[in-house]
Amino acid sequence: MNLPFRPRRLRRTPALRRMVRETRLSPDQLVMPLFVVPGQGVANAVGSMPGVFQLSVDGIVAECKEVHGLGIPAVLLFGIPEHKDATGTGAYADDGIVQRAVRAIKEAVPELVVITDVCLCEYTDHGHCGVVEGGEVANDPTVELLVREAVSHARAGADVVAPSDMMDGRVGAIREGLDAEGLTNVPILSYAAKFASAFYGPFREAAESAPQFGDRRGYQMDPPNLREAVREVLLDLEEGADMVMVKPALPYLDVVRAVREAVDVPVAAYNVSGEYAMIRAAAANGWLDGDAAMLEALTSIRRAGADLVVTYFAKDAARLLA
Repeated sequence: MNLPFRPRRLRRTPALRRMVRETRLSPDQLVMPLFVVPGQGVANAVGSMPGVFQLSVDGIVAECKEVHGLGIPAVLLFGIPEHKDATGTGAYADDGIVQRAVRAIKEAVPELVVITDVCLCEYTDHGHCGVVEGGEVANDPTVELLVREAVSHARAGADVVAPSDMMDGRVGAIREGLDAEGLTNVPILSYAAKFASAFYGPFREAAESAPQFGDRRGYQMDPPNLREAVREVLLDLEEGADMVMVKPALPYLDVVRAVREAVDVPVAAYNVSGEYAMIRAAAANGWLDGDAAMLEALTSIRRAGADLVVTYFAKDAARLLA
C-alpha cells in the first residue's frame, strides 16, 4: 500500500515520540497546594484525599523543602485558624496561621514562590466566603476584608496573592490596597473563572470550609456558562490581575482553552480535590494505572492551554518527570 504519509513513522520509539511531542509537562509548571493548621508536629490525614495532610507550620516548612528539592517552583497556602467567627478575623490578623507559615517558609526556603489563597471561607464560622447580611454574602463589605487579608499576606512575605472568593471588584480593590502599602511588586493571581462545582467536596474536608447553610452558587459561577467565564477573566484583567485561574480543570478544559485564546497573560488551572480523589480511588481499586492517569490528566490541562497547573499530584508528578 503506497500511502503519501504514514503518521506512525514518528511514533515508533520513545525518543522519536519525545522529539515531536507538542505539549510538554514539567515540574516548572506545577504548584502544590498545602493546608496549614495551628500546633506543633501536627499531620492530620485528609481521609478523602489519600496522601494529603493538614500540617502545622513546622511540617509545612519540611514539606516546602521537599517540594523545592523536587524542582516545583511554588506552593499555594490555605489556612485553618485557631478560632472562627462571623467575619473571619483570623484571615487578616498579623499573627494569623497563614501569615506565620509564610514567614517561616520564606526564612527556610526563600527561593520557593509562596502563593496565598485570599478568601474568608476557612475563617468564618458559617463557612461562606464573605460577610453574611440578611442570609446572603454581602459583596462590598467582603471586599474590604479581602483587601486587608491580601495586604497582611503580602506584608508577611507572600510572593503572590490569589483571591478565590468571586466577589465583584475585589481584584481592583486588592491592587489599590497593595499599592497604597508600597507592595506594588506583589502580583495577583485571580481565580477569575471559579465554578460552583461538585468536585470541591474533599477540599472542604481538608480546609474545614463547608458552608453551614445554603451553598455558594450565588457568587461562584454557574457550570454551564462559558462566555461568562471569559467575561469574568477580562474584567479581572482590567482591574489589574497579573495571572488568571480556571477552577476546576478537567471538567472545564473548554473554558481553559477559551481563556487561553482570549488573553495573553499566564493562565493557571486548578486540578481540584475531586479530580485528585477520583484518580486515587480508582488506582487504589486497581481500576486504572494511577501514575499514567495522573500524567495524562495533567498533560490534558497543559494541552488545553494552561501555563500553570495547581495540583495535589505535584510531588508525585515531579518525581516521575525527573
